[in-house]
Amino acid sequence: MRFRHPDGSTVHLSYCTNVHPAETLDGVLAQLRDHCEPVRKRLGRDRVGIGLWLAKDAARALTTDPAALRGLRAELDRRGLEVVTLNGFPYEGFGADEVKYRVYRPDWTEPARLAHTTDLARLLAALLPDDVGEGSVSTLPLGWRTRFDDTAALTTARTALTTLAERLDALEELTGKSIRIALEPEPGCTVETTADAIRPLTAVLSSRIGICIDTCHLATSFEEPGPALHALTTAGITIPKAQLSAALHAEHPHLPDVRAALAAFAEPRFLHQTRTRTAAGLRGTDDLHEALAADALPDGAPWRAHFHVPLHAPPAPPLSSTLPVLHDTLTRLVGGPAPLTRHLEVETYTWQALPAELRPRSRAQLADGIAAELTLARDLLTDLGLKELP
Repeated sequence: MRFRHPDGSTVHLSYCTNVHPAETLDGVLAQLRDHCEPVRKRLGRDRVGIGLWLAKDAARALTTDPAALRGLRAELDRRGLEVVTLNGFPYEGFGADEVKYRVYRPDWTEPARLAHTTDLARLLAALLPDDVGEGSVSTLPLGWRTRFDDTAALTTARTALTTLAERLDALEELTGKSIRIALEPEPGCTVETTADAIRPLTAVLSSRIGICIDTCHLATSFEEPGPALHALTTAGITIPKAQLSAALHAEHPHLPDVRAALAAFAEPRFLHQTRTRTAAGLRGTDDLHEALAADALPDGAPWRAHFHVPLHAPPAPPLSSTLPVLHDTLTRLVGGPAPLTRHLEVETYTWQALPAELRPRSRAQLADGIAAELTLARDLLTDLGLKELP
């Protein structure tokens, strides 16, 4: 979906296909048929954007077979879908029964991460619509924190990002398409907050490498959108992409009924980092079930958990979502005289990880939910003065 900002530029809204895990090219093509096109039809639009997730094997198949790449682009066109952004964070296995810490490998100290991201950039340059000159790829924020406990790891990661920036420069010279990479701060990672991103990105010294603002992650770490975005822009850090998502919020985690409600969201597939603010600073656990263990996390102040809850359907009381943080962030990103980013992506990948009674029971129900999320995001954008384009 495209929107005209009051300054005349185009802002793109998509939804991320990592909610439909597929490891192969055949699986990606099936996603377009079984999920993405039905979402578009529910929205009544001739064209809908998708933030495509290409796992390692799917990306490699497209990289090594130009005919397959042409076929994918033709299939996107045929189904009324367009791609301006890729989700390059998960490498493989995102549909496994247990993902947890595996999603952070390979990290930016490992050659496979640089090779995969380079492939994604080249593929995106070929998939961009003819009238779009800029694409974005989100990626993990260097790596999980325990693998970056010395300066050597950080130096290796910075070298890899510098190499990537050089390759992106060459790619633009070759194709005329500008591809930018966006590190996505996430709780528990080396770059957990926007503040953590400033030093390593300043060291890379390339406008090709910026930040992906994920509003669930921002809220989970209790970052205030205003100061966070101001610090990034002051440091000259670009925001190639933002992910519109909402975290799980518990206002009174000391109450038994609140803890019982939270326990329903503690599931075995994804990591749900949990945070709270104390007088001594931010405290947290790597997963929600750890936070619920006795005395693991102070419960005198609200908790937030990294669980992407549907934007249009916050959990029932006594829980809520951080949708207000999304709204505040979006207002600051695109509500000003010029947009700070032009790529927005709804990324609720946890539909099937919700408590059983909240999960969609069919493809049709999932498509209904995704369409409802995109409708909410569209309404927020038009309320900010953006005009939806055909």
